[in-house]
Amino acid sequence: MVDHLPLDEPNPQAPLPTRATLTLLVGRVTTIKLAYWAALTAFEIALPLVDHRSFADRFPLSIGIAVLTSIGALVWARQAARAPDRVVGVLRRTIPTVATTFAATTVVASPASLPLLIVERERSLEGCGVGTCHVEALLLWVAVLVVGTILVPGVFAASLRSDGDARWLGH
Repeated sequence: MVDHLPLDEPNPQAPLPTRATLTLLVGRVTTIKLAYWAALTAFEIALPLVDHRSFADRFPLSIGIAVLTSIGALVWARQAARAPDRVVGVLRRTIPTVATTFAATTVVASPASLPLLIVERERSLEGCGVGTCHVEALLLWVAVLVVGTILVPGVFAASLRSDGDARWLGH
């Protein structure tokens, strides 16, 4: 049961989300972000081990995998936001749930992007005499950081059901 609000009131005041609701929300978004960065990091570590071409020849494959993984994470975020939980019910879009989506998950999950930064920093030095000669590797990390930090929680928050949707589903 999502709420016990009477439907005959013109502007019913929605109750604040419960601890269980916020825990579910943080758990879902954090899982998506951790899986996203772990998958990209594992791929970037494995790529030069299986593909012995130069960085420049391998980089388009890195971009392709990053794009596909990003799309997968965004689709997963949308589905996770709309999936009802058997205990909590439907996650509703309120100011506290949207704020929690960004704040808590950024604090909890964003450090998981650091191993990928280390890998991409190594890639940026690959084949260089001195200094960075492949800035594009670092730009790829910045792009996936933006996807994981802003777009994944943004899609999740935007996909949360409004109060009207939650009532319509009968949850």
